[in-house]
Amino acid sequence: MIYRRLGTSDLEVSAVTFGTWAIGGWMWGPSDDDAAVAAIEKAIDVGMTTIDTAAIYGTGHSEEIVGRAVAGKRDQVQILTKFGQNWWSDEGEFFFETPDRDGRHVKVYRNSRKESVIQECERSLERLGTDYIDLYQCHWRDHTRPVEEPMEAMDELLKDGKIRAGGVSNFTVEEIAAAREVFPLVSDQPPYSMLNRGVEKDVLPYCLENDIGVLVYSPLHRGLLTGKVTMDRTFHEKDLRCRDERFKPENRKRVLGFLDRIRPIAEAHDATLAQIVINWTIHRAGITAALVGARSPRQVEENARAADIRLSEDEMSRITEEVDQVELEL
Repeated sequence: MIYRRLGTSDLEVSAVTFGTWAIGGWMWGPSDDDAAVAAIEKAIDVGMTTIDTAAIYGTGHSEEIVGRAVAGKRDQVQILTKFGQNWWSDEGEFFFETPDRDGRHVKVYRNSRKESVIQECERSLERLGTDYIDLYQCHWRDHTRPVEEPMEAMDELLKDGKIRAGGVSNFTVEEIAAAREVFPLVSDQPPYSMLNRGVEKDVLPYCLENDIGVLVYSPLHRGLLTGKVTMDRTFHEKDLRCRDERFKPENRKRVLGFLDRIRPIAEAHDATLAQIVINWTIHRAGITAALVGARSPRQVEENARAADIRLSEDEMSRITEEVDQVELEL
């Protein structure tokens, strides 16, 4: 495993980080809690010691699973979680309505009120079974509040020892810059994959120039870049991939064609396509780590091995050239 310093903090994170969105049992179809715990335990064993979660994942359930899995191992892991999506109050900016993991419809609001952020942190600490969070991140911008307000909350939490560092997720460059006027952000967490490279235009260069760590999510684009999403693959009605245009038949066909073209590189390294995609991602300029989900110990082992592959400069260039030619209908 590769370990990297996160921005200007003293946190060392694993370049392949365990993402826990799916194991919350929300938006990805049902999930097995025992298998999820076993997967996190395996991640720790193989050196994938950084675990990223969020309060909203499974409306608190994902954090509870993480807390269960790291019990007795807290000193071996870095726990990253996120705040600012409330399902228990209508304060803030309405975001969306969704069935929760039990099928009940809830309305989710972006809420960055200072007092709410501090209360959320206490709830997360309880669910995670810990007295501090390594990296606390504002999940989405709440436009009903000044961007500086949640930063003031994180500054208070930092001084109280509840968090070790703070970051943001899904923020624009302008929002990151404004937030940094109040609080020393060490990271940003944007979406990024071979099929979604928008942050290369401004976010990645800004973070690289200002020594801000970048933790990208969805590097395998919800499994589409693994090569396992064939033309006949179907998804559970609660799975968000049912509504993702990149999963449309014509786009799947193009992605599968691209993956076939880089398959010889994977075979040369005795690697899976997913491992090659993850490795390419964590070696892109400005990227500190890639968040990769898993539901079983076997998937964890495969993801972790991706960091150990040594692609040559020529192979990286060939992959990038192929990536540049992928055109999807969106």
